[in-house]
Amino acid sequence: MTWKTRPPASRGDPQGLRQGLQRGFLRERDEDAVEEMDKPDCDPGRLARTYAQFPLINAVVSGWRGAYRQRIRPLLSDTATTSLLDIGCGGGDIARKLAQWAARDGLLLEITAIDPDQRALDFAAALPPMPGLTFRRADTAALVGEGRSYDVVISNHLLHHLAPSELRGLIADSHILARRAVLHSDIARHRAAYLLFAAGTLPFFPGSYIRRDGLTSIRRSYTAAELRAVVPPTWTVRDVRPFRFLLLFPADGRG
Repeated sequence: MTWKTRPPASRGDPQGLRQGLQRGFLRERDEDAVEEMDKPDCDPGRLARTYAQFPLINAVVSGWRGAYRQRIRPLLSDTATTSLLDIGCGGGDIARKLAQWAARDGLLLEITAIDPDQRALDFAAALPPMPGLTFRRADTAALVGEGRSYDVVISNHLLHHLAPSELRGLIADSHILARRAVLHSDIARHRAAYLLFAAGTLPFFPGSYIRRDGLTSIRRSYTAAELRAVVPPTWTVRDVRPFRFLLLFPADGRG
């Protein structure tokens, strides 16, 4: 499958606040909203600053340190290499963190990070290389077609980019690609999350799309209940507070 955004809709409020409130405080998913950084003609300087600022915002909101400790590290070994696929890696900050944590723990982890956007990969390629971390321009359909497989498959903030049919395609591809586990992490659409993000990021992240696109992402995001309505019963949608969820395979029985 591929994950592509539709042509951008016209948005009168550059911060997205007015639209969020006008939509009944996010009762419905705004599938037509488009993040600025996904537009092919977005400002290259702002885009680069956005990728550069992702490590900070993800350290605060993404929860991957806990996911690594609880769900990925137990699968790793200091004698046999574990392979991991990061789908929609963007500038590669999550993949780099996972590689750093595994190395510090003395565990062998080989990561392939993919994204269909060459601009993201160009940014990642400009950073110092890390042992065991490879970036590639690809989507999951290409990897399935090549017969690839990985011990662990993850994504960060990818699900909200997908329409329900694309989400089902990602689930199907992830099931084929993963030998042991899948962890798709994303934000959950919630009024409080929207307002807190709007207020908390107001003084920060100048010259980038972090605040603007973050608000758009919340408007596009699924709720846990919406995800549970479309995923197979062998998968778990697990709430991770505040305002996040993990889409997990195999089902962990705790969702």
